Amino acid sequence: MRIDRRGFIALAGGGVLALALRPVAAFALDTNQASALIEKSLAEVYAVINSGQAPAQMYQQFEAIFARYADVDIIARSALGPAARQVSAAEFGAYRQAFQGYIGRKYGKRFHEFIGSKIEVTGARPLKSFVAVTSVAYLNGRAPMQVEWHVSDKSGRDLYFNIIIEGVNMLATERTEIGAMLARRNGDVAALIADLKQSG
Repeated sequence: MRIDRRGFIALAGGGVLALALRPVAAFALDTNQASALIEKSLAEVYAVINSGQAPAQMYQQFEAIFARYADVDIIARSALGPAARQVSAAEFGAYRQAFQGYIGRKYGKRFHEFIGSKIEVTGARPLKSFVAVTSVAYLNGRAPMQVEWHVSDKSGRDLYFNIIIEGVNMLATERTEIGAMLARRNGDVAALIADLKQSG
């Protein structure tokens, strides 16, 4: 089975899945912490992939992993774009919850593609006001791919907020897709929330 970048993003989003940045002078997150976050997240993703559970249970667990290790608030805001500044706190909260479930289902549905694959963390370095963790993905039927994870502690916890896969920016991808969904609803965020609850 051939696995493309979209397929790998599915794995990353499950474990994954961007950009409130803090000044370098106040930088507290170190490279070891950032690497450990990604390694722990990936270990949980692979545990679910190889668990043999029913798909619906896997989707719920992927959503939970995403919520634990990703900065969902920042990713959701980035995906929504300018509309995120125009909605009420309550409406954004509903959108954020629907987005989180959408990510869990959307990426969880591709779990079977990653049985027998692996991702190895190869290094980490401070980059601007976050840490970039580098890794190599060894996927079935594909040449190894370079993957970079962006990790920040701006929210008060170590969380990843973006993934760059051979130059493909996960944040940009999600922003395009959510933006298209919102455009189809003529900018109606409530309608977008309803769509997200049924999508993925």
